[in-house]
Amino acid sequence: MAETAALCGEVAFSRHTYLVIDFEGLTPAGRPAVPVEVAVLALTVAADGLAESWRYESLIAPPPGMAVTSYDMRLTGITAAMLATAARPERVMGELDRRLTAPPYRLVAHHAPTEAGIIAHQRRHCPELAGIPLLDTVRLARALYPELSSHRLDDLVRYLRIEPPARRHRAMPDVLATACLFQRLVADGGRTGRWRALGDLDRVGGLAPRRPASRVGVQAGLF
Repeated sequence: MAETAALCGEVAFSRHTYLVIDFEGLTPAGRPAVPVEVAVLALTVAADGLAESWRYESLIAPPPGMAVTSYDMRLTGITAAMLATAARPERVMGELDRRLTAPPYRLVAHHAPTEAGIIAHQRRHCPELAGIPLLDTVRLARALYPELSSHRLDDLVRYLRIEPPARRHRAMPDVLATACLFQRLVADGGRTGRWRALGDLDRVGGLAPRRPASRVGVQAGLF
């Protein structure tokens, strides 16, 4: 997007690759979220703004005996039959981790604490990914559009007139929507002077990598 060019000219911002990431997961009561799908879209600075450099997506097999509930199926459309042949998390997360050969990176997610928690619990399979700082598009949107009563992804897509993706609540469609939102946030914040450098984004929407915790839940209402 050409309107992101001002911030893209800043040295620190332009050095980074922005990994827009989303997980879909099961939410067993009293246990951390269990990822069953991941998608990543890598954005790098180009002449006219941010451009895709690669993408990755995969279903992830849940632990044996972990049920896919009717709520999970209604939300994502992912069924037990689809997960029956999915790769184990060590293979999926390891494969994703091996793509990270050109640092520095920033992870970008809508309500990044959710993704940070899931990654923390998978860190033995993806140590490179688990060490990357995050940018939270919810926090950035709250700072930039304080007049809104809700900063859910669907509400922001409607407010900013971003074309909504098909198959919402699947990982890659949600990543594509978040990537469009992130570019719009960068552009609008740069145009109004809200941020002039990557450090400004970090101060407003930054999140350090998370260490594993005993209870990390998914806040589905923010999706």
